[in-house]
This record gives sequence, structure tokens and C-alpha cells, in this order.
Amino acid sequence: MNIIEFISQPWHWSVSGAMIALVMFLLLWFGGEFGVSGNLRTLCAIGGAGKNCSFFDFNWRGQLWNLTFVGGAVIGGFIASHYLQSTDPVNISESTRVYLESVGVHTPVTLEEGAGFVPEEVFALDNFFTVKSLIIIVIGGFLVGFGTRWAGGCTSGHAISGLANLQLPSLIAVIGFFIGGLLMTFFILPHILSM
Repeated sequence: MNIIEFISQPWHWSVSGAMIALVMFLLLWFGGEFGVSGNLRTLCAIGGAGKNCSFFDFNWRGQLWNLTFVGGAVIGGFIASHYLQSTDPVNISESTRVYLESVGVHTPVTLEEGAGFVPEEVFALDNFFTVKSLIIIVIGGFLVGFGTRWAGGCTSGHAISGLANLQLPSLIAVIGFFIGGLLMTFFILPHILSM
């Protein structure tokens, strides 16, 4: 087995768990914080927004490693989607498949047939300017941005960094994320998808 065949095989979830733990250990050791939503603030500060708004007036050079992390995630996603794809069917339970079809989302069969892990009914370019997509993108984006700012961080910042630092506000935020996710999944999203 060559290296490409080895890396393209599905890896056990514990590999990413161990890498996240290693990153968190190093961040705690060096006094850093982890979070993805702060990168927008960093980019605005790099662009000079601190001249007009005090929120963006901070030492952004200390956050460059976070931009590197996001860049690595984008590059890693590109490599995984273009060079390490599996042609195996997406493995979801029968009850999930039945539920998704009941709300208008047909599950992908194999990647060779042009399907992927994201449903075409929601993410296809043809559907981009429909009412459903505008609700998901515009209102959803606003709610994510507002919630991130209000909570003082995103899911990765609170759930990974905040909980690793044993911060009570992060625990409260993570509980809120789960409650919001459950409400969205079982009560709001089915109505949006059936539009």
C-alpha cells in the first residue's frame, strides 16, 4: 500500500480527537486561544478597520496563527474533496434517510454518480436564488454572526478552547448551542426545506 492509498482510507475519529487535544495542550501551554469566528475581526483589523471602530483596534499579529489554521482547513478540504474521495456510498441509517426524504432531501448514493455529502436540494447553484436558499443564507448567516458576537465566540472557541479552560460561560454557551441546534433540526429546518 502506497502513502496515497493509506491516507485516502477512512481514518478512525480518534486521530482527529488526538490532534485537537494536542493543539489545545499547546495553546494552553503558550497562552493562546482557539476559535474560528475571531478571524473575521482579525481580517478587518488587518484591513485597517481599527481606524474607524475601536472593536477592531487591537494587536492582530498575535492572531495570525488562527488565520493559518483557517487557511489549512480550506486547503485540507480542497485536498480531501479532490484527491482523497471515497466512492463508497454515504453511510447513514435507514431512519435518517426516510426522514430526509420526507422533508425533501434525497440522500446521495455514491460520489461517482455526481452526488456528495451535502444535499443538492439545499446547496446546488441552481437553487441559490430561491426563497429557501435566501432564508438559509441571509437570515441564517445573520443569526450565526449575531449569536457568535453575543456569545463572545463560536462553537469551536467555546466547545474546544473554553471547555478546555474550564470556563463556566463556555459551558453555558455550549448548552445553548445544543438546544438551538436541536430546535433548528427538529422544528425550524423541516419547514424551510418543505418550502
